[in-house]
Amino acid sequence: MLTFSTGNKAVATAVKDAKTVVVAAYPITPQTEVVEETANNVASGALKARYIPVESEHSSMGACIGAAATGVRTFTATSSHGLVYMCEQIHMSAAARLPIVMANANRALGPGWNIGAEHTDSMSMRDSGWLQAYVSTVQEAYDTTLMAFRIAENENVLLPVMINLDGFLLTHITQPMDTIDDLGDYLPPTNTPHAIDINNPGGYGTLTPPTEHFKFRHDIQRGMKDSVAVIEDAQADFAKRFGRTYGMYEEYLCDDADVVIVAAGTLAKESEVAADILRKEGIKAGVLRIRWLRPFPDLTAALKGKDVVVIDRDYSFGLGGILVNEIRTKALEAFIGKDGKANLPFSVIAGLGGQEVTYDDIADFVRNRKSGGELWFGVTE
Repeated sequence: MLTFSTGNKAVATAVKDAKTVVVAAYPITPQTEVVEETANNVASGALKARYIPVESEHSSMGACIGAAATGVRTFTATSSHGLVYMCEQIHMSAAARLPIVMANANRALGPGWNIGAEHTDSMSMRDSGWLQAYVSTVQEAYDTTLMAFRIAENENVLLPVMINLDGFLLTHITQPMDTIDDLGDYLPPTNTPHAIDINNPGGYGTLTPPTEHFKFRHDIQRGMKDSVAVIEDAQADFAKRFGRTYGMYEEYLCDDADVVIVAAGTLAKESEVAADILRKEGIKAGVLRIRWLRPFPDLTAALKGKDVVVIDRDYSFGLGGILVNEIRTKALEAFIGKDGKANLPFSVIAGLGGQEVTYDDIADFVRNRKSGGELWFGVTE
């Protein structure tokens, strides 16, 4: 059914359509609308779920851990300081192999206090064992939330999934959205093989000795590695059934591009307009939008032989932009020429705390790129 929705309401609608069983939530700007809408759906009977209003984000994830451990479909949402307050439970839920789905409204961490978009909150959790997707439209927020349940609950994955959407720039913007009236068997019933069974009691979360602990960590990596095929299958089946196609990453005008802009979230969509402008100037520009940060996609073939400009709405102090360093590490071969010389991506730090970045600004990043260089947009040193 075609309607109009904000990014937050799109996520809440997907939670309803997925027939989620338990939702534990604590409000925080700019995520609050997700849990408000979900609470309304539960109160009206549109979603027959147990809604647990908790006293903090830490408790929210704790409640989700308890629910998911019993084998039911579970959801929560948070943002920024709420996400980092969950940190202990974030790691716990992945280590326990619990298929929780969570929406995170990307927002800057303080101080100084700021409610604008920034990816540092979610990217600080990139080593926790959670899968992470970054969406850039209202429709994609709805679709990816539905796919996230199927991916997380797959027996070859059994890891939690975080859907990230830019605070205000996507959470509160209104766009057309086509909902799915009948998912059919796209989302099969949950089947958590290690769910708590009161008829067959056993130990859970006990002390793990050094002779065993590393095996559990390796198994998380196995699930992360196997998730690539599961994600691709979920996306392909979604396209076949419902007509909307997604990949691990999305390309725009990249086939003949000499320079490729790489970004995630709404900055990537803004970059598509910049690419159109640059093309009119005779600069063959394209855009590669990162959808999945974990597992991180192999971009070697897509970027080989290209000039690359990476825009990070985040920063790892003492290292640099998180996204550009992930790309430099994972796709290093793409930047080494036949002469053995490296043409490393140009790093741009932009949009922190909701800083305005226009398509004209992005076009300037491309025009003024320097191999291996770093630019802090708006800072003069």
